[in-house]
Amino acid sequence: MDRESIKKAACAAIDRERERIIAAGEAILRRPELGYREEHTSALVREAFARLGLTEVSFPALTGVKGWLRGGGRTSVAVMGELDAVVSPRHPFADPVTGAAHACGHNAQIAAMLGCAAGLAAVRAHLDGDVCFIAAPAEEYGEIRYRRELVEAGAIRYLGGKQQMIAEGAFDDVDMAMMVHSETGAAGPHVVTGGWSSGFIGKAVRFLGREAHAGGAPWEGVNALNAAALAIQAIHCCRETFRDEDHIRVHPILTKGGDLVNVVPAEVTMESYVRGAAIPAIQRANRQVNRAIRGAAYAVGAQAEIEDLPGYLPLDQDRRMSRLFAANAAALLPGALVEEGLPFCGSTDGGDLSWLLPFIQPTVSGFSGAAHSKDFRISDPELAYIAPAKLMAMTAIDLLAEGAALALAVKAEHPRRDPAEYGALWEALLGEADPAPEA
Repeated sequence: MDRESIKKAACAAIDRERERIIAAGEAILRRPELGYREEHTSALVREAFARLGLTEVSFPALTGVKGWLRGGGRTSVAVMGELDAVVSPRHPFADPVTGAAHACGHNAQIAAMLGCAAGLAAVRAHLDGDVCFIAAPAEEYGEIRYRRELVEAGAIRYLGGKQQMIAEGAFDDVDMAMMVHSETGAAGPHVVTGGWSSGFIGKAVRFLGREAHAGGAPWEGVNALNAAALAIQAIHCCRETFRDEDHIRVHPILTKGGDLVNVVPAEVTMESYVRGAAIPAIQRANRQVNRAIRGAAYAVGAQAEIEDLPGYLPLDQDRRMSRLFAANAAALLPGALVEEGLPFCGSTDGGDLSWLLPFIQPTVSGFSGAAHSKDFRISDPELAYIAPAKLMAMTAIDLLAEGAALALAVKAEHPRRDPAEYGALWEALLGEADPAPEA
C-alpha cells in the first residue's frame, strides 16, 4: 500500500472515532488541572491507551503517560499532547478552587493525540517504525513556589514537564517528536509551520526589609514593598536598551506584598520571566534585570535575594518535518491558509525538546478569544480536534512508511544531542545569570 492510501485509511479510522475524540477533549475541558497535579487527566489518558492497545506504558514526570505502538522498529516518532491547564479563574469552565482552566487548548491536544493513535493503530502493519504517544505534564510555567517545593523534596528536577521527562530519560528511545498547538483569532482555517518562540529564565525574588508600625513609627522600618516597586520601575527603565531583534520581554508580578496594612512590609516576593529569542540575548537581559533589582533594594536599604530558575529554551522546529506537515495541511484542508515561520506566541518547553531532537509544533486554528483568558473557546471542533489528529497521523505515515526513508533522512540531517548535555547547559546558563556585583 502506498503512502497516500495508508493516509486515507488512517484518516478514515479517525473519522470513525470522531465522537469519542471530541468527548475526550470536552471531558478534559470540564475538569482542568494544573501542572504536576493532572491526576484525573492522566487517568483518562491511561484508560484510552489501554483501549487503543498501546503497550509498554510508563509514567514519567509524576503525572505523564507514555505508551508505544510498535511497527517496524527501524526508527521512532513521538506524538505528544499536554495535560495541564492554565490559571484563568474567570473562564466559564475554571475550577472554582484552583482557578485552573483550559484556556490554551491543551484539552484539544490530548484529544488529537488520542485520535492520531486510533488512526495509526489501524495502519500499523504498514509502518516501518515505532510510534510513541506521550501525554506531558506541566507545560504552563506557573505555581513556581509549589514546583520549587517539589524540587526541594526531590520529586522533580525541573519546573517544566518536558524538561523533567528529558532529565528522566523519557526521550532516550525517541528519535523525533511532534505535537500541535492551538491558534486563536484566525479569520478562517489557518496552519502555521516552522514558527519560532522565545526562551526564558525564570525568576523568584525575595525583598527583605524591616517591619515597623506603619502609622506610629514608619521611619523605624525598611519598606520591602518600596524596594519591589522601585525594582519594577528600574526594570522598566531598561526596556529602551533591549534590541528589537532580541525580542526581550520582562513581566514581573508581586506574589506577596506584605503581611498587614498597618505594618511596614518586611518581606515581599516577586516572580518574573526574562524572555528572548536567543540564549545570549536572554543572558544579557537577565544580568540587567538582576542589576536593577539589586540596585532598587540598595536604594531603600533593603536586601534582595534572587533565584534564577531554568525556564525554557527557544523553539527551533525541524525544517523537513515542518514541510511534510505543511504539505499534508494543504492536502487535507483545501482553501486553508498555510504559512511558514511566523512567531509562536510565548514560550514552551517544546523548545527544550527541539534542542535535544528533531521536533515540530505547528499551530492549527479552530479557536477564538485571547489565549489564557476567560474568552478562549473552541470555535470549530473539526479544526480543533479532528484535523490535528489527521495531520499528525499523515505526517507520521510520511516519516515511517516505505522503509521509514524520510524519518531516517531527518535523523541524518538533524542528529539528536546527548541528553547528558542538557543539565550542563542549564547550569552554564544560570551560572552566568547572576554574577557577583561589581565593586
